[in-house]
Amino acid sequence: MRLPIDPQADPGRRAWVDCPVCRDARSCAACASSRNCFEHWRYLISNNGPVVHLQCPRCAHAWSWNTRPGAAGPGMPPRR
Repeated sequence: MRLPIDPQADPGRRAWVDCPVCRDARSCAACASSRNCFEHWRYLISNNGPVVHLQCPRCAHAWSWNTRPGAAGPGMPPRR
């Protein structure tokens, strides 16, 4: 079942991390070189301290990720 895009999703609030479900950025040269790609961004829905809540605009998967250094979680570290 595909979730709808969260009503709080705003394209102006983005994050550049791998989606743990569709992994659509795996063959992108810009993403592989840790640059902010115009296609493979995620909605940054909200955050609770170091925990960010994200949603992929491509597959609509929603997940939370702890950005604290050393914390385990899905995806890759944010691209700079």
